[in-house]
Amino acid sequence: MKTQAAGPSQRQLRVAEEVRHALSSVFLRGEFRDPVLVGVRITVTEVRASPDLKHMTAFVSGLGRDVPPEQFAALKRAGAYFRAEVAKAVKLRVAPDIHFQADTALEYAMKMNEVFARPEVARDLAPVVKRED
Repeated sequence: MKTQAAGPSQRQLRVAEEVRHALSSVFLRGEFRDPVLVGVRITVTEVRASPDLKHMTAFVSGLGRDVPPEQFAALKRAGAYFRAEVAKAVKLRVAPDIHFQADTALEYAMKMNEVFARPEVARDLAPVVKRED
């Protein structure tokens, strides 16, 4: 009887990190034909790999702001370029398809920080002091 894996395998994690580095270097060089992507500062915060390593989801964010929809559309249009650049940098049997998704982790963390700062929540999070009689 096979048991279901709890998370990504070590290979998936390692390859995803290599792809993240490769994509980061592509964005750092900034050699894009699409005028929408020229001069854009995009950070690749995380890459997740499918179990067969044929699909990679790259989570991206702008520096301190969200990536505008027109830039996401440009990233999608440049998918073949990113796939070719990743294939040059990371040696895999099959060049993976790159899918881009907005990284909302920072936004979520800021929202949670606001919630924790509310007086009614902060009161419940304060340490309880036990009195000894």
